[in-house]
Amino acid sequence: MGNLLVGKKIVIMGVANRRSIAWGCAKALSEQGAEVIYTYQNERIKKSLIKLVDDRDLLVECDVASDESIENAFLAIKEQYGKVDGIVHAIAFAKKEELAGSILNASREGYSLAQDISSYSLIAVAKEAKKLDLLTNPASVVTLTYFGSERAIPNYNVMGIVKAALEASVRYLARDLGKDGVRVNAISAGAVKTLAVTGIKGHNDLLKMSQARTIDGEDVTIDEIGNTCAFLMSDLSSGVIGDVIYVDKGVHLI
Repeated sequence: MGNLLVGKKIVIMGVANRRSIAWGCAKALSEQGAEVIYTYQNERIKKSLIKLVDDRDLLVECDVASDESIENAFLAIKEQYGKVDGIVHAIAFAKKEELAGSILNASREGYSLAQDISSYSLIAVAKEAKKLDLLTNPASVVTLTYFGSERAIPNYNVMGIVKAALEASVRYLARDLGKDGVRVNAISAGAVKTLAVTGIKGHNDLLKMSQARTIDGEDVTIDEIGNTCAFLMSDLSSGVIGDVIYVDKGVHLI
């Protein structure tokens, strides 16, 4: 075990199963000595999460589509810990039909839902954390994005637009929370075969396209992404504010 995060308490939102990027982040945080607090959306996710975590880990229900649910979750965390040193926001959702074919097929309802869950939720979470004075000074907030925010990736569609909004949110939150000692950054993770990716039509082609463009011809792993998350949660990243850090083995270079 490393000691980069010893003594730190970090909330991670979005672990679904052992293949999720959020789980790679959770493992890296724990391996560096952090006490990890997990949130989950519903009982189905909780059942999967229980199989992964330690019995001593705190699990808190939180549906980011509900301000009330976010408030209740963070109140429970504050009651238990008083303050936490960071939040990892690893949450995204779009209807499957919004991730296929032409962007012209995007529905108003589907677009709004994807923006609400995948982008606005970061602002909602940060707002509640500030209201409750939950974060220490200094603290770190990290979210996950993807290169589809910058390029028109086949079938990524609505989610690409949402990720662009999420990255803009990172910059504005970094500006507005910086005076409180809170750093806000994003990790632009390479394509990994997760539950989220399998919801994209032609996801196997997407994964092959990504691997073909990595510098070493190997896929990026959730452990590599998690290690970067651990760095951004640590005091070593004190000068990194409002940035998007690529962890995709160079795919974005080509």
